[in-house]
Amino acid sequence: MTVKEQLDSCFAYVSERIHFQPEIALILGSGLGGFAEQIKVEQTLDYHDIPHFPVSTVAGHAGRFVFGTCDGVKVAVMQGRVHMYEGYTAQEAVLPVRLLHKLGAKVLFLTNAAGGIQAGMKAGEFMLITDQISSFVPSPLRGANDDDLGVRFPDMSGIYSERLRKAIRKIAVNADIPLKEGVYVQTAGPAYESPAEIRMFRMLGADAVGMSTAIEAIAARHCGMEICGISCISNLAAGISPHPLSHEEVKEAADKAAPQFEQLVRGAISEIHKIL
Repeated sequence: MTVKEQLDSCFAYVSERIHFQPEIALILGSGLGGFAEQIKVEQTLDYHDIPHFPVSTVAGHAGRFVFGTCDGVKVAVMQGRVHMYEGYTAQEAVLPVRLLHKLGAKVLFLTNAAGGIQAGMKAGEFMLITDQISSFVPSPLRGANDDDLGVRFPDMSGIYSERLRKAIRKIAVNADIPLKEGVYVQTAGPAYESPAEIRMFRMLGADAVGMSTAIEAIAARHCGMEICGISCISNLAAGISPHPLSHEEVKEAADKAAPQFEQLVRGAISEIHKIL
């Protein structure tokens, strides 16, 4: 089955069952899935019920779509994402993004739990993503181009929308939530990065590192969505952290940051809605 056939199959199944057109699509990262409880739910759909759809296997990822409204704004929430390290290709990992686009979402709001590289970062802080480095993972656009989604050679000079970032900054200031800004780099995983790799990433200009997000942003940009992203700094990266890294640490830090994260994202959704 081709990538296009897989996407068309998933869209046919979902559109028959979900009678809801979202304005904003939100992908929730590790430990951040609780935000889905903040919205007024109209419909839900588990990933494993959708034929040919990739399924989340990571602890902390519920693995379902939640469709509803957040303070009156129509949203589609991915309560958990899929990653290449679970055995999926880059094209399979971004299929959910393309599906959300076909369902009508204009904006993709990406979130993740990330390792902090930027000097002075602390676990539990948030970073507004201003740009990204995806050179260490395969492009989701490899292979035959689907002209219905986008052009063969899409521009990536402004992946993260400045006007959406401005809206998020405004909410952070009003709510007195500290918000750093920086560049996110995606690695393939599942192993955490070595201290030498973190030193290299810092030299390249990266401020936070994780195992998702960048390829999703590429796919969304390809099909014309407007993109913003927030990283929850769940730990300091290898060589910076004084102790070994673990997924349990990531989840614990995300859980502690959840109340402020939910406040920031909820406010940002309303603010973004005003400018669309």
